[in-house]
Amino acid sequence: MVINEIGYREPTPIQRQAIPIGMQNRDIIGVAETGSGNTCAFLVPMLAFSMELPRLNEFTASDGPYALILAPTRELAQQIERESLRFARPLGFHCVSLVGGHSIEEQSLQLRNGAEIIIATPGRLRDCLQRSVIVLNQCTYVVMDEADRMVDMGFEDDVNFILDALPVGSTKPDSEEAEQANRMVVNGMPTYRQTTMFSATMPPAVESIARKFMRRPAVVTIGMAGQIVDTIEQRVEMLNEERKRQRLAQILEQDFAPPIIVFVNQKKNADVLARYVDKLGYRSVVLHGGKTQDAREVALKQLKSGSHDVLVATDVAARGIDIANVSLVINYDMAKSIEDYTHRIGRTGRAGKSGVAITFLTPQDSHVFYDLKQALMRSSVSTCPPELANHEDAQIKPMKVVQVAASGPSDD
Repeated sequence: MVINEIGYREPTPIQRQAIPIGMQNRDIIGVAETGSGNTCAFLVPMLAFSMELPRLNEFTASDGPYALILAPTRELAQQIERESLRFARPLGFHCVSLVGGHSIEEQSLQLRNGAEIIIATPGRLRDCLQRSVIVLNQCTYVVMDEADRMVDMGFEDDVNFILDALPVGSTKPDSEEAEQANRMVVNGMPTYRQTTMFSATMPPAVESIARKFMRRPAVVTIGMAGQIVDTIEQRVEMLNEERKRQRLAQILEQDFAPPIIVFVNQKKNADVLARYVDKLGYRSVVLHGGKTQDAREVALKQLKSGSHDVLVATDVAARGIDIANVSLVINYDMAKSIEDYTHRIGRTGRAGKSGVAITFLTPQDSHVFYDLKQALMRSSVSTCPPELANHEDAQIKPMKVVQVAASGPSDD
């Protein structure tokens, strides 16, 4: 069996719950933190479904894929592609990723013989659809991985455009028939679309997409939405901006095994800080949105191979990038929200292993003091420092201020 040959032995909690439901061809909403095994949880049912369909040939290949996987970032899409190929190649399926950073012409050539499975970022797939590079005439299996991140990154309109491009006739009825597996494929051809969504949190925009495109979904929740796992020891240090570099050097001298990830909020600061890390005698790589796709891929390859020790990155690396055995995450700049903080530190303490997350806090971060305090207090392996616990901005959750624009165009 392919699963055994790849090396999977024991399913993770999300796989244990989601795979049997997916094999029944039910729509699924999976709520679990990143790194919990979501990819395998949707790949196994998706491939089982695809195996029931006729193999693509020269006449049907031009009608597009059978299955579509949407991911918010290039790195996550390519990571899913690599994992998909491990399962799909032995079964004779073709997988193609459509992401930015590579020319559409090049990706169009990859599609010339057809592909049963497409993995794509929303923006690039929408562009391909509008240019008629690809159609989704026979796509009846859709996966949205890290749906909350897609919304956070501004892809909500693109996701809606893509899902609206799917065959209208394949939409499941909102009745008990939507829960009947024997109605999914009739006479070797799919009748209804199966939709699976994985998300670490469920903001209103994600719930809206689910209501519009899913029918009677089974909801699988592992832990609490947005919860930080207890394999991560969170440490917080209150200090002035001027002391950050000195403290970073001291921490890097401690006995933390590479790879290590250092998060900053701005691209220019990532480049500057990486040069400082290099001067300290460590081998660093940089990852942010200003880097070309080739440069981003090389940086990740160098870190994963062990040739470099430290990744200095913006929130581009906060989700969907699986780097094994990260021992330490340093928030050199505190994240702008507790959600981003949660995903950043989730790069360590993965797959049951322990990790440490150290966060530098300055007075300018007071808007997240309350939420950060709550996160620390919920953790059984972390301690909230008195400077944060007793800070006046950590006592009451700040109210969100909604600014109402005056009449006339904005200067922004």
